[in-house]
Amino acid sequence: MSERTARFVRVGRVSDVPPGRAEVFDVEERRIAVYRLDDGFYAIDDICTHDGGPLAEGEVEGDQVICPRHGARFSIKSGAALTFPAITPVETYPVRVDGEDLFVGIAD
Repeated sequence: MSERTARFVRVGRVSDVPPGRAEVFDVEERRIAVYRLDDGFYAIDDICTHDGGPLAEGEVEGDQVICPRHGARFSIKSGAALTFPAITPVETYPVRVDGEDLFVGIAD
């Protein structure tokens, strides 16, 4: 999704998301995992496209998250499914930081 076509919704504060980890926010009937990596914040759906598992409960290795159910890996930055059993990418969302506030872009 393009930042230009997104409507940004405040989800929390920078301090809500620990470095190298994720925090899940309910945003307009979606569960979105916001990750804090060394180079910034990224947001993806908190649902494994293989079986619906909660991605934010998985381990983060670099810029990848490993689904805790069957080990599928996803790119936190692009949403790409990197290993089987997942083959479908997860939705990504733009993130903005304004002071201490975190915003996630949602399509209108």
